[in-house]
Amino acid sequence: MKVAFLGTGLMGLPMAQRLLEANVEVIAYNRTPEKLEPLKAAGAEVVTRPYQAINAAECTILMLSNAAAIYSVLLSDRSWQAVAGRSIIQMGTITPTESKEIRDAVVAAGGEYIEAPVLGSTPEVKDGKLIVMVGAHQEQYQRHLELFQHFSPEPLLVGPVGTAAALKLALNQLIASMTTAFALSVGFAQRQGVSVDLFMYILRQSALYAPTFDKKLQRMLESNYANPNFSTKHLMKDIDLFIDEAKSTSLNLSGIEGVRDIIDTAMKMSLSDADYSSIFSAINSSTDGA
Repeated sequence: MKVAFLGTGLMGLPMAQRLLEANVEVIAYNRTPEKLEPLKAAGAEVVTRPYQAINAAECTILMLSNAAAIYSVLLSDRSWQAVAGRSIIQMGTITPTESKEIRDAVVAAGGEYIEAPVLGSTPEVKDGKLIVMVGAHQEQYQRHLELFQHFSPEPLLVGPVGTAAALKLALNQLIASMTTAFALSVGFAQRQGVSVDLFMYILRQSALYAPTFDKKLQRMLESNYANPNFSTKHLMKDIDLFIDEAKSTSLNLSGIEGVRDIIDTAMKMSLSDADYSSIFSAINSSTDGA
């Protein structure tokens, strides 16, 4: 199988590299051509136009930043014409509504569409331990299962298109809310003169503990947000998507809207490109010098 890979950013690059390591032929396109150099060096074919990649491959993986980028790269002019008879696998984070609309456009162009967003970051990509959530028909899932297994030991069929996109947003909402709550508790303990080590000792023994807390703790205490696996601006994008989609439900969104305000504060502190643990500085800005 030859796979077209459109979008070789923070997650797309190591995902494409993993396919190459598994001896899968990759033909890659990125809107910023310089980001293709590591793939070219690793043996991928690179192209300057997306339709060239789509034309040359049986299936196309999209790891683009948002729905607007997908429309621009996949569904404009010559790229749209190249979709006929090909499988389009959307693996980024978009809303269920956007995913269904893109599916309809792909099907109208004569192609098939599968959504397969992933949970995890670059370490999980390199280890092949992403959680891949698939929105597709059973037959489509089975036909592409071997490809998904390059990224995950157990790709999960969630349901039809839209359900996997919804599940991914639900999980990313939890990332934001949990990290914000943890940062607030750590900051409160510090201001009350409670040892962070003692706080963590108790927390680790309780049902409240989540491994992500230890992954982010040192970054928070040191205000070290460099080299992010997931940036503040990308978390903000996903929370905006969640809120936008959830407005059509009867859910009370006041909690996540408050979290969004805190993320927005981090963005205004020039932490957009920092690791999302920078939420801690937005909550504790008067004590950490940020």
